[in-house]
Amino acid sequence: MDRAPLHLVLLLLLTVTTFPLTLSISPDHFFRPSSAAPKSTLSGLEYKEFFEIIHPLPSDHLKPSCALHIIHHTFANTVNRPPFSTPYSPPSDCPPPWRHVSLEFRANSRGDQYDRISGLWLGGAELLRTSTAEPTESGIFWIVRKDITRYSSLLSKTNINFTIMLENVVNSVYTGVYHVDVTIFFYKDAAVRAPVTGGDHISIFPKDGGFGAKGLYESPADLIIPISSFRDSKGYWFIIERDTDVHFRKLRFPDNTRRAVLELYVSFHGNDEFWYSNPSNNYIRMNNLTTLRGNGAFREVFVTIDGMFVASEVPFPVIFTGGINPLFWEPTVAIGAFDLPTYDFDLTPLLGVLLDGKDHVVGVGVSDGISYWLVDANLHLWLDIGAASVEAKSVVYHNPGSSIKRQEEFRNLDGSFSIKGKRKTQLVGWIKSSAGNFTTTVMHQFKFRSSIRYGKNGNYKQARQDMKSTREVKVMNEMGRLLTRITIKRTYPLKVVTLNLPGTKKDTYMLITNVSHSLIDTYSYGKFSSFVHNKQVANGWMEVKNHDVIAGEAVTNQTLISRDESGCYVRTVAAIGGSLIIDNSTYGCPSFF
Repeated sequence: MDRAPLHLVLLLLLTVTTFPLTLSISPDHFFRPSSAAPKSTLSGLEYKEFFEIIHPLPSDHLKPSCALHIIHHTFANTVNRPPFSTPYSPPSDCPPPWRHVSLEFRANSRGDQYDRISGLWLGGAELLRTSTAEPTESGIFWIVRKDITRYSSLLSKTNINFTIMLENVVNSVYTGVYHVDVTIFFYKDAAVRAPVTGGDHISIFPKDGGFGAKGLYESPADLIIPISSFRDSKGYWFIIERDTDVHFRKLRFPDNTRRAVLELYVSFHGNDEFWYSNPSNNYIRMNNLTTLRGNGAFREVFVTIDGMFVASEVPFPVIFTGGINPLFWEPTVAIGAFDLPTYDFDLTPLLGVLLDGKDHVVGVGVSDGISYWLVDANLHLWLDIGAASVEAKSVVYHNPGSSIKRQEEFRNLDGSFSIKGKRKTQLVGWIKSSAGNFTTTVMHQFKFRSSIRYGKNGNYKQARQDMKSTREVKVMNEMGRLLTRITIKRTYPLKVVTLNLPGTKKDTYMLITNVSHSLIDTYSYGKFSSFVHNKQVANGWMEVKNHDVIAGEAVTNQTLISRDESGCYVRTVAAIGGSLIIDNSTYGCPSFF
């Protein structure tokens, strides 16, 4: 691939003249064909590893008691075909209970291909939402590992389906197929510790997986009910194509349910893949643009029960490996690209409404969403084994709704857009079980800010977003004594800058790109606390023909700092032109931390 010094390209910012905007609204989705990539000088064709910087799993320092290789499958031209399923039963040589269970997803590919989304389900309950890397002519591979101990009640079942969905297109242009292997590792209490190794490529979130939910899943649930579509041809996820789409699942809660947590899986695609940078519909209409990327830059994924709003979240803005500039995500991918985050909602205060022996309807939707979102959920239920039924009452339901303020000011293709949003909800309810009378209070509030600015006749675009969320769960006994307090605070700022310039040929254009985003997660549960600070900064340029990257240069820097009960873990990487120049990791905190 031809390369020019990055600083010389950036000097064009000072002298650029505008040209008519004929492109789709930036940022966009691209891929790099093998014909434009530099030929390998290595002997033979060697597969290159891609990875996501993450915190090690709790089982990484343990020797597995047994392993089950459950999937070995190739995904070629699989669009509009049913997902691949295979029967699952736990291994007979190490039956439950298990101390830990981890899932390992291995994939490799060679050729030209866009990134693809994939989901893995057990008995219709999703275990992992992941996306693929974009392959090269010489081939790539990657490994995703996730702690799935929270699904132990499902993993204990026999003769249920393990399903994987990965829609891919293979033709004369897109030649890459994805070869996937999935293995489940089981760890018994008597597991023998293995040597500690640093630099594992595992999960971006705290060890329990999912934005610090250790307190919510301190022990695995007794029952998991999928809130999914159960369609044989399109996988188990609900497909949301407009903000009026709300998909439902009818179910009945067991009479002896003492606790309930809903786990939500979310990913965004098509015209909403870059929802955090979408302009207003007025801007599109007044400028006679043909783009379908509208509805502004605010999205809220929500959950309803019997039509009543019960929980929501503004999702973390995951960037897939073809997004904004594919050269940024080689060999280290964007935060969350290989293990998309889940969102946990404690519904225990609502048991007073739900434990009436009747069917209830759980719904999921996306405020302001457009085509398309993939959403499903798992309902985790803890049962009172010592009683046939639990007495419960819901005391407080406080939900004034989201407060959203929008401002826009533009003239022709230049202008600015801003959104400020906030929401505060509170749920309170009590249950009387064989263990006693307990009152649970759940509070959630978020503050959201977004700004988009266009300049240079619409060729310059800056999109910024900041989301701050706080969740708190408190449990008190009948004497008013506080038994448990779980607090999860998280922030994910994002800044994306793009500048369109004329290319070196009539049918190409130059795109200057900059991305800075972070996940900052603080979690406390009694005397336990954890902290994650994961930041990525990428700068570069590329020359593009249609959506093919034919030349370019990129620099990506990332640092992960995490601390929990086992200590600190720090990893720093830097990549230039797809090659690592720095990769340092340690199990000690920096002095300022």
